[in-house]
Amino acid sequence: MTAEPQDRALSPEELEAALRAVGAERYHNLHPFHKLLHSGALDRGQVQAWALNRYYYQSRIPAKDAVLLSRLPTPDLRRLWRSRLEDHDGFPGADTPANGGIERWLRLATGVGLDRDYVQSTAGILPATRFAVDAYVSLVRDRSVLEAVASSLTEMFSPTIIAERVSGMLANYDFITQETLAYFTPRLTQAPRDVDFALAYVKQHARTAEQQRGAIAALTEKCNILWAQLDALHFAYVEPGYIPPGAFVPEGRSR
Repeated sequence: MTAEPQDRALSPEELEAALRAVGAERYHNLHPFHKLLHSGALDRGQVQAWALNRYYYQSRIPAKDAVLLSRLPTPDLRRLWRSRLEDHDGFPGADTPANGGIERWLRLATGVGLDRDYVQSTAGILPATRFAVDAYVSLVRDRSVLEAVASSLTEMFSPTIIAERVSGMLANYDFITQETLAYFTPRLTQAPRDVDFALAYVKQHARTAEQQRGAIAALTEKCNILWAQLDALHFAYVEPGYIPPGAFVPEGRSR
């Protein structure tokens, strides 16, 4: 079971352990859909459905970060958080916006055979994807700054899932190349950098038992948001295979 503070405040080290326990129990690398994805058990259409729906999450990360940026109280904090926007939106230079995570995800989506304009339109994503991702933006907008920062700490667990994803997909899908998966390479350095700041912030500012419960609950909710997206993909494209009206239908499939 996930460790949570109850009647007393945890030490910073105990709080970090409790946060990491959330990921050990709830991070979406444990979801059956990801196990199918990484093992090569999905067909091309199912991989396309994953890439398409995940694009909506990727595209809303900068919006989430811009919301939090507007709420941070000091220039120093805002400067530190601003790099996240650049990581995903791209930043000035001859390569713009190719150096941003959104553009790299679009390359992944087109690399598995999707039309770029269709992906960007988000017209074919699952209703549950939209609800889950929008709930994440709402969490960051509506909860305390501490809880908003804590919700980003799923990045503590991302190096493991990236390693599994890249090695598994390259080994098991002949339509996947290193170039297709180029999104993930920068994340191996960006995510740990972001975690260093966010984890230090949470350990410093979550001092009371109530604040710590809020931080752990926010991280738990973020894990649930990621998990819910995969629940929807599994239900629509694996078992029982009920694709909702308006959602992407892989070639050769019917609703």
